[in-house]
Amino acid sequence: MARTTKVNPRARALGAELRQLREDAGFGVRELGRALGVGHTTIWRYESGIKPPTPEEAASVLTAMGVKGDHKDRIIGDARAVRDPNWLTAGFPGVKGELAVMADFERTATAITEVQMHVVPGLFQTRGYMSSIMGPLPRETREARVAFRLSRREVLDASNPPEHVVVLGEAALREVFGGPEVMAEQLRYMMKAAERPNVTVQVLPFGATEWHPAHAGSFLLFEFADQDPIVHLEHYRTAAFLRNVKDVRDYQEAVLDLRRLAMTQAESRAFMSSRLQEIESELL
Repeated sequence: MARTTKVNPRARALGAELRQLREDAGFGVRELGRALGVGHTTIWRYESGIKPPTPEEAASVLTAMGVKGDHKDRIIGDARAVRDPNWLTAGFPGVKGELAVMADFERTATAITEVQMHVVPGLFQTRGYMSSIMGPLPRETREARVAFRLSRREVLDASNPPEHVVVLGEAALREVFGGPEVMAEQLRYMMKAAERPNVTVQVLPFGATEWHPAHAGSFLLFEFADQDPIVHLEHYRTAAFLRNVKDVRDYQEAVLDLRRLAMTQAESRAFMSSRLQEIESELL
C-alpha cells in the first residue's frame, strides 16, 4: 500500500510563498536549482510543502532570489516554525502567505465544504459584493484582493473541479451588502453556481430551538486525495488552520449534523429565488 504524503498548513503556505517569489523573480525551477547547486526536485519539494526547507536552506533560496530585510527574516522565521501541525495567524486575515495557501488548497482539494453564516463564500461572490464587504480597506488593497479572489474562481471551471458543498446561513441572504442591485446580482450568480454538478448549496434557516455547530462560527473543510483533511477558521483579526486528526473529525461530524438541519437543495433554490424576488421588488 502506498504511503500518503502528509503536508501541514504551514509547510504549504511557506512553499506557496517561495513559489510566488521565485516566479516574481523570473526563475524557473531548474534555473533556481542550478543557482543553489541542488536538483530541481529539491526546489519542487520545498514549494509543494512535502519537504520544507530548514531555516538555513530558506535563507539560501531567498538570497538567490534577492529577497532582503524584514521580508527575508519573516520567511526564515516561518521555516523555523514550519513543523507545527496547527497554525494560527494574527493580524487581518488574508496576508500574502495565507492567500497563497488558500488558493493552493482550493486548487488541490478533492472536496471543499464551507459553512458560512453571515456572508456569501468567497468563491461565489460577485465583484460588486466583494467590493462592498471589503469597503473599509484602502482602495489599492481592496482592488488587489478583489482581483485575486476573482482569479480563484477558476477552480470551479477546472477540468476536474472539487466537490463543493456550501451550508449557507439564512442571515447571509437577508443582509443586503452593497444595496439591492448588488445583492440581486449576487443571488442570481449564487443560484447559477448551484446548478453546477459539482456544487451543492443548502440554506440553514433561522429559527433553531437548540444549539448547533454553526452557532460557534463559520469554517472551511478541505479534503484531499493525498493527505489528511484540513480545517480553516477565520475570525476578525485572526485565522487558524487545523490538522489535528481529532479536531478535524469533529468538524466533519459537524458538517453532517448541519446538512441534516439545512434545507434540501430544492428547498434552498426555492428560498433563494423567493429572496431574489423580494429584493427585485424593491428596485421597481
